[in-house]
Formats: sequence, structure tokens, C-alpha cells
Amino acid sequence: MKNIKHIVDSLALETNLTLDEIPNIDLYMDQVIQLFENKFNDTKRNQEDKILTKTMINNYAKGKLIFPIQNKKYSKEHLILMSLIYQLKGALSINDIKVTLSGINKKMMNEGMDLDTFYSSHLQLTSQNVVEFMEDIEELTEDVKEQVTKANQEDAGYLEQVLMISSLVHMSNLYRRLAEKLVDEIVIEKEGKRQK
Repeated sequence: MKNIKHIVDSLALETNLTLDEIPNIDLYMDQVIQLFENKFNDTKRNQEDKILTKTMINNYAKGKLIFPIQNKKYSKEHLILMSLIYQLKGALSINDIKVTLSGINKKMMNEGMDLDTFYSSHLQLTSQNVVEFMEDIEELTEDVKEQVTKANQEDAGYLEQVLMISSLVHMSNLYRRLAEKLVDEIVIEKEGKRQK
């Protein structure tokens, strides 16, 4: 796995839509799609993959993952929510995302909220996550190499890759399962509030 650093570097892990990149004017759907395609192009696995489509945006609106739009235009707050949805859909179901963002959407429709500050916190944490991920990958690479060396088997390079893949998928599953349990807690809290 000599090329693991090169692979990690090619992932564009620090790619996020920053507050400075989000216009303060409302955008039409085509403009939103173009903004997301330009920003997240380097994060695609295959060039033909789509980051955001009209169908996706319409489904987010119909499914109430974002609060209602005005005059077929999307505000800065809509773009922030779509950026969050883009990040969350890599691990959570659309229904789980809806549950997760429902409180924010309600606040946006009712009394409003300082979504910029919340999103800044999100961006700060994602930046910190990337640093920790890079450190963890270095450590995991060494651990995998050690395990394969101990086993003293042929095809060491291939076996290192398989162990690395299985370890990464396992960690991904652990994080996803915890995130799903936290979503379930939001549901329980909502139901508990209704019972009072």
C-alpha cells in the first residue's frame, strides 16, 4: 500500500462549501446545481456521477428536508442545508436526514436561527475530522502492514489492501450505526415531548 498517501490526497477531503462561497443573493435551481457541481467535482468517484440534480432538489423540497422556497429561488440558508444533506447522505437514509434536520427547518420557518454560526461550527469540526482521519490512516496503515508481516503470507500487497478495505468499512459502519442511534434519539425525544 505504498500509494495510500497518494490515494488519500486525491480524495479532496477538505472540500466544503464555505460561507464565503455561498452568495448572499437567492439563486435559481440551475445556479445552485452549477455551484455544487463546481465545488464538489473533485469529490466524485466517477466523472459521470452527479453531485446535485433538479430531481434531488425537488425531492428535498417535497420531502421537507429543506424549508419551503420562495419564488423558485434558493436562499443562502437553503444552500447551507443542501450542503449538509450532501454530506449526510453518504451515510444516512433520506428519512434519517429529514429527522436530523427537522428541528433546524422548523426554526427557519418559525423564529429563524443563526444558521451561519451553526454551519461555521460544522465546517470547523469537519476540518478537525480531516486532520484526525489523516493521522488515523497513517496508524492503520502501519497496523495492517504489521499484521500481514506477522502472517508471513504471499501476496502481501494484495492482503494489505483487503485488510485496509475491511478495516475502513468496519470503522465506517461503526460511525454510521452510532449516527443512526443518535437519529433514533431525536425521534424518541420528539415523541416524548408529544406525550407530555
